[in-house]
This record gives sequence, structure tokens and C-alpha cells, in this order.
Amino acid sequence: MPMTVNRIVTGHNAEGKSTILFSDNGTNVTHIPSWKGLYVTELWVTNETPADNSGHEDRSLRPMRHDPAPRGTIFRLVEIPPESQTSFDAAGIFNELGSENKPTSEDSARHPSMHKTNSIDYLVVISGECIMGMDEGEIVVRQGDCIVQRGTNHAWINKTDKPCLLAVILIDAVPAP
Repeated sequence: MPMTVNRIVTGHNAEGKSTILFSDNGTNVTHIPSWKGLYVTELWVTNETPADNSGHEDRSLRPMRHDPAPRGTIFRLVEIPPESQTSFDAAGIFNELGSENKPTSEDSARHPSMHKTNSIDYLVVISGECIMGMDEGEIVVRQGDCIVQRGTNHAWINKTDKPCLLAVILIDAVPAP
């Protein structure tokens, strides 16, 4: 089961006064069957820069897409399951995530979650810990750690016995080499 948080989204009423539009657990939760135990909860999505703060629709309610739209952003939670309790289908994972950045066979051989994005990603480890594997090297990230992931090839590897929950903000960027 995915971990939950209280999502609060503000907006404006008809008189232009600030109000709470949504207070819930984030209703757009996607389980990725090709990576048993991987859950992605979309909290908010924009498809433009500057972002449009008008309207009352829940912009998180859309089909899963791994990467932000051109000039767009994504705010999501990602729950990485312990590898001892899961299995992987690398091709299936990225198809289900709607990713345009498919891992190569070399990437998948290193780890099934090895991938790259056309975004700059700001991540905070909310709970648990995991390893962020890179082409060269790796680092253990733990609760409270903050990561600036600049379109690099990377993998999330959970060698513990508990899920690792990441808060992730993806912002469209020029693809890295």
C-alpha cells in the first residue's frame, strides 16, 4: 500500500479571496505493476511557464507521465520498495511511467531503474533510505537529504527492508548530453 500525505492546494474564490481548494491524500496514485511496490502519487502538474494559478480544476488528475511537459513541472511522491520484496521488468517500468527516456540494455544491466530525464529534479527523502546509483559512483540518501538531479543517468536502489519515500519536483529542462 502506498504511503499517504495530506495534500493541500490553495486557490481563489469568485471574489478573489484565498481559499483551500483541495485537502486530501492526493487522489492520483499509480502503482507500477512492472516494479511491484512502486507507487507514484501526482500532487500537482503544470504544463506552462509561467504557471497559471487560475482555475479550480485538480491539475494532478491526468494519466501517468514520467517527464514534465515542455515548459511544465510535476510535483509528486515516489515510493521505492525494498528490492528484497519486489521484482523488475525494466521495459515495462518505463512504458507504464509514460517515459520518453527508455533505458538502454547497458543501463538495465546495471540496474532496472537506471534512467535519465529531460528535467532538473529537486528531491527530498521524506522517510527511509536508498542508494542513488550513477554511471560512476553511488551515494546513500536518507531522511532529510536533498538532491538536485540535473538530467543525469541514475537509479534508485533500496537495499533496506522498508520503503523509501521521495518528494520530487521535476522541471522541464534542456536535455543533458
